[in-house]
Order: sequence, then C-alpha cells, then structure tokens
Amino acid sequence: MEPTAARGSLAGLLGIWGVTRAALLLCVLKVVVFPGPDVTSDVSVIYRGWYDVLVTGTFPQDDVTWQYPPAAALAVLSPAVLPFLEYATAFFVLALAADAATLALLLRGARGGGRSRRGAWLWVAGVPLLGPTVYARYDVMVTAVAVAALLAAGRHPRVAGALMAFGALLKVWPALLLLAVRRRAVWVSAAVTGVVVAGLFAVSMPGAFAFLGFQRDRGTEVESLGSLVFHVARHHGWDGEVLLNYGSVEFLGPYVSWVSTGALFLTGAALAWLVLWRLLATRFAPHTAADAAFTAVLLFTVTSRVISPQYMVWLVGTAAVCLCFRESRMGRPAVLVLVACPVTMLEFPLWFAHVVASDALGVTLLALRNGLLVVASLLAALALWRATVPAGREIPSAPDPSRAERTRVPS
Repeated sequence: MEPTAARGSLAGLLGIWGVTRAALLLCVLKVVVFPGPDVTSDVSVIYRGWYDVLVTGTFPQDDVTWQYPPAAALAVLSPAVLPFLEYATAFFVLALAADAATLALLLRGARGGGRSRRGAWLWVAGVPLLGPTVYARYDVMVTAVAVAALLAAGRHPRVAGALMAFGALLKVWPALLLLAVRRRAVWVSAAVTGVVVAGLFAVSMPGAFAFLGFQRDRGTEVESLGSLVFHVARHHGWDGEVLLNYGSVEFLGPYVSWVSTGALFLTGAALAWLVLWRLLATRFAPHTAADAAFTAVLLFTVTSRVISPQYMVWLVGTAAVCLCFRESRMGRPAVLVLVACPVTMLEFPLWFAHVVASDALGVTLLALRNGLLVVASLLAALALWRATVPAGREIPSAPDPSRAERTRVPS
C-alpha cells in the first residue's frame, strides 16, 4: 500500500472509531436515550455498591452476585483515579480508555511483514455493533489485557504470561490463553504472577475467594445455548419459571439442572479437545497462538451456562488479534462473530423482553446469535486442527535390495 493511501486508511479508521465511540459514550451518559432496559444500572447501582464495600478493605462476602476473582476489585475501584467525576461517569470514561488502548495495541500489532490492519478494523466495527453494553461492563478492560498478552506472546513471553495471569484474576477467561502457547517462559511467568497477586489479595482483603462458592446453585441463563431447550419447552407445558438469579435472568425449574450439567460436560469436552490438540499439534506459525486462543474462547463461550452480551467483547478482541496476521486461518469465524454482534444487540438490550417472554421474535434472535457462534466455533476448531496437526505420519518403506544392488557404486 502506498504511504499516502496507508495514511488515508488510518485516518478513516480513527475517524470511524471517534464517531462510534462518541455515540456509545453519549448513550451511557444518557444524553441519547438508547431503547430497551437501562444497561448502565450495573455500574451505577451494582458496581457502585461493591465499590462502597471494597473501599473498606474487604470483598462482598455475603453478596452472591459477586462472582469474580479478586483482581476484579481493581476494575470496580478504578473510578477512584478520577475523583472529580461521579462514579458511573468515571467508569464510562475508563471503559473508553480501555477501548482506545485496545485499538492502539491492534494498530501496533499490525506493523511489520505479514501483518494487517484487519484486526483493528474488526475492533472498530464490532464494539459499536454491540451497543452501549460494552461501556457498562468491565469486560472491555479485561479484553485490553488479553489483547496485550496475545500480542506480546511472540517476542515477550514473560510479559505475556504475567498479563494472562493478571487477566485470569480479573475475570477467569484469559486463563484460556495459556492453552494456546507452548513456551515454558509464558507458563512460568503466569504461575509466578498468579501466585503472587492472588496471595497479596488473600492476605490483605478478607473474602478474596468467597466467589468460588457463589455459583453452585445457578440455573441456565436465558441467553445461553442450553436455554433454547426451555424457550421451546415453555410452549409445550414446561412449568418452570424465569427469575433474576445470581445477578442474571435464568430459567429455574424441572430439568434445568440436567441442561446445566450438560453444559458443564460440553465445556469439559471442549477442554479435553484443546488438550488433545495441544499434544498433537506440531506446526506452529506466528499466528497460531492467537488462532488457538480465539478458538478456545469461542468453545468455552458457546458451551457456557451463561452467554451474556458482554462476552462478545472477548470474542471480538481475540478475533481481532488473529486478523492482525495475514496468514491467520480465522477469517471466516471472525466474520461470523462480527455478524453475531448486531444480533446480540437486538436480543439485548433492544428486544430483551421478547427473549424473556420466549416469543417467536426472541427465540429467533437467540437461535440466530447462538447458531452463528456454534458455526464459528466448529469452523475455528477445524481450521486450527488442519493447520497445526499433521494428517498422518508416514511409515518409512523397507529398502528394495535389488534396487540398492543396482545403484551401488563399485569399490
């Protein structure tokens, strides 16, 4: 690409980012009223309530909605760095900053031979297609850490390992990135960082790991893949109910535990497949770690009992890292994730009432979004396997004595 064209492309990308992010900020600040439920209440009510507890030096030990590892406290407390702003406003500004940092990382990752700005474009397009929910959750901050970790994995393995461990202590899922790397330095750094940071929280703040016992009685969240069973069953006499449970809207009633157990089984199967892939894979390219990380996050998201809208931010971020590499095999799955973003915004928050009611519109949107993610997961897994696992090892054939005799050089 000519330098002038490249500068024009970058200017266009930054311009679109600025316009779309201004729109998101106006929505969460309620200058522009976004249709549907108020997505900002999680920040202004729930996060703020946790903040008031955390500043006392303890975790919310009696609040079952606190289901996050200890470093999540840093995200909830982060608005304190902007004391001149009201809590929710400060949080939204910091979410915007995390969004900008992610874009900067992706642009930096696009430099060099074999690299591309496709990842940056995916991020610029995908985030606004999810609507204001992105800025009303701390997942965009976690995604920034994960993107930094994946982009550092090639040249700075110790930094990558530390970031992966820190991300896992923010919201667990970045631990999946470790399945994608094979360098021992990454694992050692992650183990040391994880132990040190977790230990500091354990000794300094009571209740750091109370969250581990807060999900045992969860149902099946109404947006998950397994929930489709009950959305359909409600029209055929199933007598369960939909309730706000453990901080999310879930199905509760007969057979819900069966579906939840099935989801856990599928998650275990996904983990087993990833371990098998890791043992058999022999062909590694610069983009393999990103491809494997994206595949792992896809598989675990699809099989989870909960698929909240903000989980899509994880997928957009990890897919964007893949597309920074021209040779990545994740083009089609990344496009499917991008298509799933506006469908996600339609089912939450715009028409969430239809999802909760299990009517035709709600079920169709949910089936479409989850179907796109299932297909993306299967395509990603297939592409990763084909690119890294040999089709079969050739068995050397026995030498032909007569041929050897004919080609022997006379002494």
